[in-house]
Amino acid sequence: MVSPMMREKTPTRKISAPQNRPGGKSRGGGASRARPLSDNLKALFDHGEARPERLAKRMAAAGLCSRRDAEKWITDGRVMVNGELHTSPAYNAAPEDIITVDGKPLTRPEPPRLWRYYKPRGLVVSHRDEKGRKTMFEDLPADLPRVISVGRLDLDSEGLILLTNSGELARHMELPATGWSRKYRVRVHGRVEAEKLTALEEGITIDGIHYRGVKATIDRQANSNAWLTVVLKEGKNREIRRIMDTLGYPVSRLIRVSFGPFTLNTLEEGSIEEVRRAILRDQLGLHREAEAQDKTGTAKPGKPARRNPTGGRPKNAHHQRQKTRH
Repeated sequence: MVSPMMREKTPTRKISAPQNRPGGKSRGGGASRARPLSDNLKALFDHGEARPERLAKRMAAAGLCSRRDAEKWITDGRVMVNGELHTSPAYNAAPEDIITVDGKPLTRPEPPRLWRYYKPRGLVVSHRDEKGRKTMFEDLPADLPRVISVGRLDLDSEGLILLTNSGELARHMELPATGWSRKYRVRVHGRVEAEKLTALEEGITIDGIHYRGVKATIDRQANSNAWLTVVLKEGKNREIRRIMDTLGYPVSRLIRVSFGPFTLNTLEEGSIEEVRRAILRDQLGLHREAEAQDKTGTAKPGKPARRNPTGGRPKNAHHQRQKTRH
């Protein structure tokens, strides 16, 4: 039984060196046979450039700004393609096109990269918040390239968030068709009836929204609360909280511990760690030899990416996080 991560401490902010594992293959929430990558995404991995795409999208992919800001810059007349002014965000830019913004050449998009981040509670997963609350992106290291999140976590939730520099990769990983489960450790109030949890596998409809294929098991029952493991296939907005509220078990803590084959593992709260490119390619089904030495840096020449990486339960990490917050 995996114990909940329960350590009270001030979040650390550090980037760890890339590891040989994506955080370990999660039990019950690991990767299944993945949805094939689009040709566009494969091209990004192979060449760092995609097929023709909208000018605003190309600017956002290069990390210059958001797509919305890019559209405004284009209509404001700040963008030129091959020396000609273009004011339509819908213009399709070819990979070989030379794009300049305010007279400066736009760099070609980097190959997709992926980071694991332990989001603390109290941070909004958004680049901007209308209510002025602190966002997750404000908490990231300053030297990190512009990234977007793969999915979200609620303000009061914590745990694993995957970050990437590629919108194409984020969309691929978020789709239910990719076949990756999300696994959570959940603390609820009340004495839980196992039969109610078992029935969730058949699906449940709440306020007209159907939640399907939810797997939930009891890990530990105390007098007034219980710890559960919950595995989702879809991850709709506030899905676990709504389901548990309906069952009469309000959630007091929620920690995402895995997303597909990528797990929290020994990652410290508030810390971030890049996934090695060879591991990422392998988990996405790009079974080819690892690159000799890439920017993330430890793949050895001529050696193929490791398949079915296992990390198992992190040594001492969960036990050190056992001190329950009440």
